[in-house]
Amino acid sequence: MTRSKFISRYAGIRNSGINPKGFHTSQIKFYIFLLPLIIFMLLPMIFIFSHAFKPPDELFAYPPRFFVTNPTFKNFTDLFAKLSTSGIPVSRYLFNSILITLVTIGASIVVSTTAAYALSKKRFALKKTLFAVNTIALMFVPIAVTIPRFLIIEKLNLMDTFLVHILPGLALPVGLFLLKQFIDGIPNEVVEAAQIDGATDVGIYWYIILPMIRPAIATIAILTFQATWNNADTSTLYVTSESLKTFAFYLTTLTTTATGANAVAGQGMAAAASLIMFLPNLFIFIILQSQVMSTMSHSGLK
Repeated sequence: MTRSKFISRYAGIRNSGINPKGFHTSQIKFYIFLLPLIIFMLLPMIFIFSHAFKPPDELFAYPPRFFVTNPTFKNFTDLFAKLSTSGIPVSRYLFNSILITLVTIGASIVVSTTAAYALSKKRFALKKTLFAVNTIALMFVPIAVTIPRFLIIEKLNLMDTFLVHILPGLALPVGLFLLKQFIDGIPNEVVEAAQIDGATDVGIYWYIILPMIRPAIATIAILTFQATWNNADTSTLYVTSESLKTFAFYLTTLTTTATGANAVAGQGMAAAASLIMFLPNLFIFIILQSQVMSTMSHSGLK
């Protein structure tokens, strides 16, 4: 299509009263297709909320009920009133998860952004080799490095400490890859002009690089949050003290260790705990989803 034809067609659309950013009857066909998909994708989230407030008779009803009929908060009160087999309160597990997640997010952002800045804008030996190693690391699933990671942690005498929850989460290959791609889009002339003005590497990183890669940082925060908040493996493999374990680990014990009547109550508490685990993931994505979309589109263009 030539430029003149495009301009004339676009002018015709504008003159017809169609607002590309507003609603028009011609868009109904898209809503007819998209609305059922949206509802279908919302069903699991609705079920999690509904399931958490079901009393025991509805949890085990047959045929199963999707929506709760008589909602109750008993599942939540029982959850926080319950002690683990070693006498540790549930609030301790929740506190551990919150602390570990916040520290890991902050530390991983610092590590990933500084490494990405160096790989993108600095010149040093083995620069391409190091980035190639990070790219290769994207192919490995976490379970493939479980044994090497366990051996390294054992050799460093970090077993049964808070650090075993934090240190493995600092190396995020996909985060480094996305950040480097984002920083590559920043013109080198901007960095060179700052250097001519006397700015140090720390100043360039803090006042120029970080403000310009906020969408990518938001994406890394979400990825790190999900990987840390939902991780029960570190508590299973590296920690023996109950006071150092996380809420995700405690969630796995609610139904597996309960028998008889306790198993019935355990299902209700497990449903409440699942909602508690799910809500932070939902909130952080709603808050930062626009930044994530910006990062993905930018990286795709690169």
